[in-house]
Amino acid sequence: MSEFPTAHPLTAYGWDAGFADSFAPHAAEGLVPGRIVRVDRGRCDLVVPDGDGVRTVMADTALVTTGDPLNIMCTGDWVAVDPAGRYVRALLPRRTAFVRSTSSKRSEGQVLAANVDHAVVAVSLAVELDLGRIERFLTLAWESGAVPLVVLTKADLVPGPDVLGHLIADTEAASPGVQVLAVSAETGDGVDVLAAVLAGGTSVLLGQSGAGKSTLANALVGEDVQAVQAARDRDGKGRHTTTTRNLLPLPGGGVLIDTPGLRGVGLWDAEGGVAQTFSEIEALAEDCRFHDCGHDAEPGCAVLEAVAGGALPQRRLDSYRKLLRENAHIAARTDARLRAEMRREWKLKITAGRHIAAHKRGDIR
Repeated sequence: MSEFPTAHPLTAYGWDAGFADSFAPHAAEGLVPGRIVRVDRGRCDLVVPDGDGVRTVMADTALVTTGDPLNIMCTGDWVAVDPAGRYVRALLPRRTAFVRSTSSKRSEGQVLAANVDHAVVAVSLAVELDLGRIERFLTLAWESGAVPLVVLTKADLVPGPDVLGHLIADTEAASPGVQVLAVSAETGDGVDVLAAVLAGGTSVLLGQSGAGKSTLANALVGEDVQAVQAARDRDGKGRHTTTTRNLLPLPGGGVLIDTPGLRGVGLWDAEGGVAQTFSEIEALAEDCRFHDCGHDAEPGCAVLEAVAGGALPQRRLDSYRKLLRENAHIAARTDARLRAEMRREWKLKITAGRHIAAHKRGDIR
């Protein structure tokens, strides 16, 4: 592994020995490392070394544009850029990537954030808890490779500690193996605990519009870096205060990627994430009589027995089945799209071959 200077200017932004090793071939070409803090229409803002500090430059990404939507640069990516900071020359390998399916009919994945250590799922307590949506976010978070964390925001609006305790318990039951924190950016309660958890790494803040993400980001950063708009009283939903994904340095160390509110969080190749989110069901399934048990009506199904005995809520099993079906559907659509692309490429090659053969025969002059 390449030698890594502990006092590197980008250390505060997550630069470490592993990224230095990945960057080594580009360093030999005279390029400099940078981390993308914002992407907008083919250009990106990124931080690059500047003496003992850093500076922000705006660079063109056209030189590394590909047709693969999963390789489009996004906030959190590490790149190699020319010394003047005008052009991104290469994208460094990602350690983690938070990916959702797009709403288009092309069955494509969209990377929302890259190289993230913690995926913070923000859930507003100003409205009724939607445990199914929390499970959906956690599935994508586990699949990304990051460590999920559920943050229940606007805790000051909850009428009393007993109610808050029940809400936390319900969320924990839907989030096995995931830390759940209740915070109030308005009063500051719980913000210091959250800041300590996120210190030193890269975190992405995820959730619906109106979940209080921008307010929470301001509380964590310690200043008003993100605009804030009030949520509607009737349903707790808000407009998209944040319109781009921005990487913000945290005063206690580490960086935070704030994202726009997500209306749609479709799964994308997330079978492993589903298994992790519903780890108790996966554990129960090991005791089913049949190894391919569908947990529907099979005899000797340990999962159904747990539901009948009250050890597993029916809602959890229903949510598990729903996400598995959705993931299988997306996988089938993706496979169909890939097969169609392969057929199209094959036809083009056949046509080109016929053209060359006809030219050799003299049929085409």
